[in-house]
Amino acid sequence: MSDTAHGPCLEHPLGADAVRQAVEAHLRSLLARAHAVPSELLDVMGGYLFSGGKRLRPLLCVAGWRAAGGQGLPETLTRVAAALEMFHAFALLHDDVMDDSALRRGRPTAHRALAAVHRGRPDADRLGVCGAILLGDMALVWSDHMLRSAGLPSRQLHAAGRVMDTMREATMCGQYLDLLSAGTGSTDRRRAMAIARDKTAKYTVEGPLHLGAVLAGAEAAVLKRLSAFALPLGDAFQLRNDLQGVFGDPGTTGKSGLDDLRDGKCTLLTALALARAGPAQRGRLLELLGNRRLNDEQAAEARQLLKATGARRLVEDRIHALRAAALAAVDPAVFAPEVAAELRGWAELLTRP
Repeated sequence: MSDTAHGPCLEHPLGADAVRQAVEAHLRSLLARAHAVPSELLDVMGGYLFSGGKRLRPLLCVAGWRAAGGQGLPETLTRVAAALEMFHAFALLHDDVMDDSALRRGRPTAHRALAAVHRGRPDADRLGVCGAILLGDMALVWSDHMLRSAGLPSRQLHAAGRVMDTMREATMCGQYLDLLSAGTGSTDRRRAMAIARDKTAKYTVEGPLHLGAVLAGAEAAVLKRLSAFALPLGDAFQLRNDLQGVFGDPGTTGKSGLDDLRDGKCTLLTALALARAGPAQRGRLLELLGNRRLNDEQAAEARQLLKATGARRLVEDRIHALRAAALAAVDPAVFAPEVAAELRGWAELLTRP
């Protein structure tokens, strides 16, 4: 799972800042009413919600609304968009625990932060992990509450609920497959792409677009065309983040440059490298990928091997092809010119280096 977008700030026909401000106001309002929640949990949640996220999913939700003919920026729409951002916080909180990540957006992850608060206890690390899991559960509950209390008519609420349920299920199944495949030295490229689609593409791009579209009463043809655009774009977004996780600057990504290599995740990058490597290269890659004690020097060696096998170049080629497929799905017979232009802008934004 990822929350990284590359390049300059997002632009949006309705004003990205207006969308972000409305979403942030809803999120802050919810936390302000959570009087029974311990302060350290609220502090950690605030870090996940307000420390640099670009609100990709809420903005895409508004894009889906516009794609289906929605006008303006009604409060019900921004409340639903905020529910998406809270679901994203849930996903990040649990993902960081499962990966034992130290940093998120340049700050300590929830389980590390909570352990630090209670460092005087002998079970501080375990407490941190358990607390982060519970905080993630709370974010999931809050996300559902935000959707149900958004003020939607029953028909809209039912349609939005179906989209959210489908998106949540895919995310969790994709995350399980991600865990199941980590450290196996898999060369199965189809499996790698299936993981990327379920754990990222569907909840980062397709789900938000569909959610906004159903709020605007989208017809089946519009939803189908949005999926044809969203799924290859979401795949490309995850591939870009796979590259950033290994080759990117931690100062930009906000995460350690060692985590993805230490996890030994089954990604297209690693599957291609292991499939194309010679016997000596493959043996060394298997020693390095998934090594929880990997140091900076070994990480540099792993990166060099990933490049030497041609895997990095092939992933870049795949990103280019997926972006082209997404752009080809922007049908001028389905989308108004300004909507088509906005969708093309998203294809560029989510896949650029």
